[in-house]
Amino acid sequence: GGSEGGAALARRMRTMRSVPGHPGQPVPPAACRQGGDPRLNLLLTYSGWQQDSWADRLPQFLEPFGVMTFRAGSARQAAEIIGGRRIHMAVVDLRLPFDGGEAKEEAGARVLDLLARQQVAPPTVVVKRGKSSREDVRDLHCALRAGVFAAMDPPVTLESILRVMQRILERHYSGMWPGGESPVLA
Repeated sequence: GGSEGGAALARRMRTMRSVPGHPGQPVPPAACRQGGDPRLNLLLTYSGWQQDSWADRLPQFLEPFGVMTFRAGSARQAAEIIGGRRIHMAVVDLRLPFDGGEAKEEAGARVLDLLARQQVAPPTVVVKRGKSSREDVRDLHCALRAGVFAAMDPPVTLESILRVMQRILERHYSGMWPGGESPVLA
């Protein structure tokens, strides 16, 4: 259902100024800039198994605003996505496996390293593993080394991730779409 946080982000995204799926597949935006380019490319990694999770609902919520969401279920898929386009914002699940095989080596930190090495490192939100206080400390150190914008404790809700994304848009992009045209009002 709707939320105060989601409604606030929706209002904010409609009034932003502009400046002169399936894992590995983009969720195409309905409201794109002229020429078909999205306003913002979002890398979304998620290793959960829950049906209808926040990670499933987020692309559907953002799509009308012209946000192209690229989902990755493994670090290998994330690397392919990062290598193929500019990422403006990222959500990285530290529990993310290296690949889709049986080996469950967690490789979210590798994705953080890849993002940090980009010519323009995107603001990034980390979803911590939430297993133990020792791992929590390790996750925070990893996040700090990578310069992430925010670290979130599981379970993540759609409303909580939207609030963090709103703060990223306001602080990192000064309330503007990165390199975009004027937004199409929904």
